[in-house]
Amino acid sequence: MQRTALTNSLRGRMKFEKWQALGNDYVIVEEEALPWELNQQRIQRICDPHFGVGSDGVLLISRSEDPAYVAKLRIFNPDGSEAELSGNGAREAVLYMRRHNWTKDDEFTILTQSGPVTPQITSERTCSVRMGRASTTSSDFPSGDANGLGTVSSAGRDWNFRHVSVGNPQCAIEVGADIEGLELAKIGPEIENSGLFPNRTNVSFFRVSGSRVRARIFERGVGETLSSGTGASGAAVAAFLGGAPSPITVELDGGELLVEISSDLDVSLTGWADPILSGELAPELVDAMAGLTA
Repeated sequence: MQRTALTNSLRGRMKFEKWQALGNDYVIVEEEALPWELNQQRIQRICDPHFGVGSDGVLLISRSEDPAYVAKLRIFNPDGSEAELSGNGAREAVLYMRRHNWTKDDEFTILTQSGPVTPQITSERTCSVRMGRASTTSSDFPSGDANGLGTVSSAGRDWNFRHVSVGNPQCAIEVGADIEGLELAKIGPEIENSGLFPNRTNVSFFRVSGSRVRARIFERGVGETLSSGTGASGAAVAAFLGGAPSPITVELDGGELLVEISSDLDVSLTGWADPILSGELAPELVDAMAGLTA
């Protein structure tokens, strides 16, 4: 009986790795390693810092049936919602796949909810990711004009912004010297959930100085984060449209990212990512999460 119980317990484990890029941390799971399907409550439990692993989200990697793509990547926020794209998450997933022999190529393509993404690995811990073409118009800001400009109210004042779609919606707000004093926890939620944005929005507050941008990010479904690749891209595109030269170095709380923007708004994001740990969920937690059906 004890041998059978031990065997069943080992079968109930779930392997994962945790990676971070500029302090933006994700739990990476291969779909084949899941003992059950991911759902909102299970994602919330994994991301919980006290009752789970603790992370800014979950990256789910699966094999692609289409030979044009090395893998499919799905990205989940800690509230259980699914994100279309994450620049930091994509780099972490790409470098994870290379380390685990999903491909030997330095350049390849993966499929995300926002479409194909093509990375180029430049070292063991760095890569550039072609994020696709940014746009100032999208269904995520249906009332916007061609330039994506608008005004949103939060924390008792109006904020001028530019909507930028970089695979997911970004609300980029240029501010002055007071950027460090902004209370994003008070300002961000009202903007994220504004009726202007039917799918909610990510928010970046940024200041421009030549080809450098200082940005702070309030991420949809997460809150204020140390960094965000798509948030940095959105802020850089907004700065570029305002006259800043490309490439643009974006300074985030967790470090710096380099964003290159073409005249057609094609965006390439370069940065690093590192593994933190590898492990297994305990069978007791796996069993408890099996009962989370919502």
